[in-house]
Amino acid sequence: MKYIAGNEDFKLKNSVVTLGKFDGLHQGHQMLIDKVMSFKDQGYTSVVFTFLYHPYNILLDSEFKLIYTEEEKVKKLSRTNLDILISYPFTGETMALEPEDFIKNILIEKLDAKVIVVGNDFRFGHKRRGDVELLKSMESVYGYKVISFEKKCWHDKVISSSAIREELSKGNMESVNYMLGSPYSIYGKVLHGRKIGRTLGMPTTNLIPSSNKLLPPCGVYVTRTIVNNVSYPGMTNIGYKPTVGKEEEKGVETYMFDFDGDLYGKEIEVEILAYERPEIKFDSLEELKVTMEKDLMFGRKYFGI
Repeated sequence: MKYIAGNEDFKLKNSVVTLGKFDGLHQGHQMLIDKVMSFKDQGYTSVVFTFLYHPYNILLDSEFKLIYTEEEKVKKLSRTNLDILISYPFTGETMALEPEDFIKNILIEKLDAKVIVVGNDFRFGHKRRGDVELLKSMESVYGYKVISFEKKCWHDKVISSSAIREELSKGNMESVNYMLGSPYSIYGKVLHGRKIGRTLGMPTTNLIPSSNKLLPPCGVYVTRTIVNNVSYPGMTNIGYKPTVGKEEEKGVETYMFDFDGDLYGKEIEVEILAYERPEIKFDSLEELKVTMEKDLMFGRKYFGI
């Protein structure tokens, strides 16, 4: 997959493109991307067009946290058969672009779009004035075809990034993972920790997620960790480790069942499967150890190992 980021200077040929924010790459997004890739055998170039930073970041004073960071999005899409991912600069100039100019300048001149695949509520251009009807009204002018999809639903609820955020904030990982279509995960490089887990006979890996990564509540979770394409069941604490000296940054500390190896400096992916309990400040390391042993029993039972 080719990745074009923060760059307006490109010209594609004969593309089929889907456009959106694609935060989470959930089942609705996957439906659009699958449709785009279905045109590859007809000789089209398959393209996902999004923005380098989540659009709300330019409109809010505080940082908008993402279900999947840009780096994570690239990693996940690179596993598919997609040809090109474009993360277009989202600037004041981009925001001011009139919908008709967006079609002409970007969809036609830059992307050479022959097929445009979007959700039926897709909006674009200045003040979000552009919609699917406008796109369709210009089909004969520019010679492209628009394919629009109804939203996917689950339990009478539209699958959306907002719905996933709501469930993620509650730690409802089963609901999150169903809507995503695959387990919510955290990518990162293994860092040196305090080695408290090792002294307790339970060596762990430590990640510090990106500051704009949207995380579930602090607590202990059943997880799978992917190392060199091999999956290891385990348990993960997300939080500040209050018993051993509160950390300044929220971390992701994972114990992997039946794993013996040095992962320091390696890239891993931790999939969050189910919530067990909240993060707790214990009065002693011994009390922490007893509870961690119970956590591991919970995890082994979950996996049947």
